[in-house]
Amino acid sequence: MGLERLGLYQVRVEPGKASTQFHCHRHEEEFLYILSGRGIADIGDAQYEVGPGDFMGFTAPSLPHCLHNPFAEDLVYLMGGERREYDVCDYPRIKKRQFRSHKQRQLVDLIEEE
Repeated sequence: MGLERLGLYQVRVEPGKASTQFHCHRHEEEFLYILSGRGIADIGDAQYEVGPGDFMGFTAPSLPHCLHNPFAEDLVYLMGGERREYDVCDYPRIKKRQFRSHKQRQLVDLIEEE
């Protein structure tokens, strides 16, 4: 169909696991749509229980976010968004920043802005 900057993935998070590190994108927008199961979404400083039909959208730049599954059944969701040739992704809890350009990635220490 000619789409060049859009990605869509089905993600399964097993009980007791997390989707990704708590992170935020500087240049790429993304969304999550819960298909089945339940999870806890960390968004900024808040936590929300999410379940089937819930939608979360993250503009660029976004609040940091991640999903984890403390429940007994798998959490399944669609994750979609832009897949540009470049992005900067911050991981505030582990104090790292990732630069991505043309499939090359570099992870560096995050220097917090004053």
